[in-house]
Amino acid sequence: MPKITYVEHDGTEHVAEVPVGNTLMEGAVNNGIPGIEGDCGGACACSTCHVYIAPDWQEKMSAQEDMETDMLDFAYEPNERSRLGCQIPVTAELDGLVVKMPEKQL
Repeated sequence: MPKITYVEHDGTEHVAEVPVGNTLMEGAVNNGIPGIEGDCGGACACSTCHVYIAPDWQEKMSAQEDMETDMLDFAYEPNERSRLGCQIPVTAELDGLVVKMPEKQL
């Protein structure tokens, strides 16, 4: 099972095993990781699973769809590495992925 490292805004790290096929958001919520809320349940209808992808992982991410891009406009301090965790399916290739969380979710 791939291990994903979720890093809180203050630097606290949480390593979670996330089943292939789950999303990054589901992995965080199912493992009780603070900082990712997933209010819409993964419907890409909010921005409460906003994460920053570590630079060396950018190329391994699935393509960003227009709906996700639009929802990121509502996220707290989005940047070029911003993604919504609900839109990133976990694959075996993402084993070791590191994502950081913003200071807060909107």
